[in-house]
Amino acid sequence: MRFDRLTKLIAACAAGVLVLGACTAEPDAVEEVPGTSPTPGGEISVAETSSFSSFNPQTADGNTDINNRIAYATHSGFNYVDNNLDVVPLEDFGTYERISEDPLTVKYTVNEGVAWSDGAPVGADDMMLAWAAASGRFDDELTASNGTVLSGTRYFDYAGSTEALALTGLPEIGDDNRSITLTYSQPYADWETAFGSLADDGGIGVPAHVVAQGAGLADEKELTRLIRNTPAGDALDPAPVNPELRAVADYWNTAFTTDGLPDDPALYLSSGPYIVQSIEPGTSLTLVRNDDYRWGPQPELDRITVRFLQDSSGQAAALKDGTVDIISPPADSGTLTELESMGNINLHRGNQLAYDHLDLKFDGVFADKTVREAFLHTVPRQAIVEATVQPLQPEAKPLDSEVFLTDQSAYEEAAATNGSREFAAVDPDRARDLLDGATPEVRILYNRDNTNRAAAFKLIQESASEAGFTVVDGGLPASDWAEQLGTDSHDAAIFGWTASGVGVSGVPQVFRTGSASNFNGFSSPAADALMDELVTEADAQRRDELQTRIDRLIWDARYGLPLYQVPGLQASADTIEHVEYMPNQTGLWWNFWEWSVAR
Repeated sequence: MRFDRLTKLIAACAAGVLVLGACTAEPDAVEEVPGTSPTPGGEISVAETSSFSSFNPQTADGNTDINNRIAYATHSGFNYVDNNLDVVPLEDFGTYERISEDPLTVKYTVNEGVAWSDGAPVGADDMMLAWAAASGRFDDELTASNGTVLSGTRYFDYAGSTEALALTGLPEIGDDNRSITLTYSQPYADWETAFGSLADDGGIGVPAHVVAQGAGLADEKELTRLIRNTPAGDALDPAPVNPELRAVADYWNTAFTTDGLPDDPALYLSSGPYIVQSIEPGTSLTLVRNDDYRWGPQPELDRITVRFLQDSSGQAAALKDGTVDIISPPADSGTLTELESMGNINLHRGNQLAYDHLDLKFDGVFADKTVREAFLHTVPRQAIVEATVQPLQPEAKPLDSEVFLTDQSAYEEAAATNGSREFAAVDPDRARDLLDGATPEVRILYNRDNTNRAAAFKLIQESASEAGFTVVDGGLPASDWAEQLGTDSHDAAIFGWTASGVGVSGVPQVFRTGSASNFNGFSSPAADALMDELVTEADAQRRDELQTRIDRLIWDARYGLPLYQVPGLQASADTIEHVEYMPNQTGLWWNFWEWSVAR
């Protein structure tokens, strides 16, 4: 799972990379306007809740919805996921082929002519860098059971799970430096999206020649030699830090972070349909057609302006007055009522592959499991659902699994056996008994510009105070809260995960000991072992069984509480053609190349 990055929620949540912030709902029918037809060219404006912050969404800090969507529009890859959650190959970019099942061997070949927007070819060097970052091959970091680093080094701060590519050996390079071949040590069920998919934060990632130069190497060939010649890490026998690899990883981790357009164009190169032309920090970002792009679906529009509008009412007002053409506001009943009153728009609704949750950190005030359990007994989940999502979805109930969504076949069994029923209702008396006179202070981090999360915080604050807790408001603006997730600035956090809808790497991405997206320090050797098995298991029923057992261990640890599955609410002007609902983290952007203006 990556943040208002996690949603086919983890299997639904056994999904691919999760993103900060199923079950495909049927898209709303779009009424055809007689006498209109799409016009090639033109420009539109799209509203997004969060501000852009990184050209490398594969990093833990950069892995947000908006960064991923911009990467999706400016990068190419071997496949993407459509709104039926089917994997669609992009053969104009390149091909991938399973050339052996035993051992599992997959060859990836980029077509001739595919290039970055500075003219440099996309090829094996770029894929080698992407593989190095996503495989964790060189890491030899050893962590304690609470996630504390004891020794060794982690190089690339990769947001996703390294479980899949950690099973592969050093890639073979071929086809005039246009292909790599990966050989797995064990079967991997979701090999098709394990590498180079646009569903996983922008295809093969950032350009190797740019990273090489930024890290002080001669060129991308020297970077590839460094990757090939550096031994794999061993946490039981950590090696001294490799200074060249450290420089490469540091550049990959940090150089692409920005809230404005970098002075160096190399930091925002495109290999996809659009390229970023300008950024007004915190206000807007403009995409223009990449005129050299010929290796994928050709976009209809010449320009897309993305406006950062944090609150739902602002997005709705902008759609009404024509300032923007497409909106994806946080779903709340007031916004739905306002949108339903408008004419000349199309609503796009359904369940998202996403859920909001409360996570407790496993240190500080919550280092004691008893205190965690006491706090969970104060969380009024039913009241939170009634105040937030139930007005949009009258049948909505509290979510009772950390691993499955309500419309997944394994959800009911998991919810019945994981211990969630113990926290079905608020129990302040039980909380007070567990605290035994203590009055802990708890600071909760959340996006204060998200109406639903602000409401959840208030309800938790009021309820927890009855049991003796002092709950401090740690809410931050939409532009600032996510970067605090991995820090000591808070004791608990309310946020959401959204996933791609394919794959099984979402579970270890969030719950594995020491994972980059494991922000609260949860660690369970038993769960880690089950996750090792999960990523190599091909049988769907067996995967459900493994995830159910993992779910139980998470609840047993008093990890936190899932709150509710997030409803999707988007809208578009009826002058914009081919806008279609999508439940995963890509959202309405999944087919942006088809968007067009009707005349």
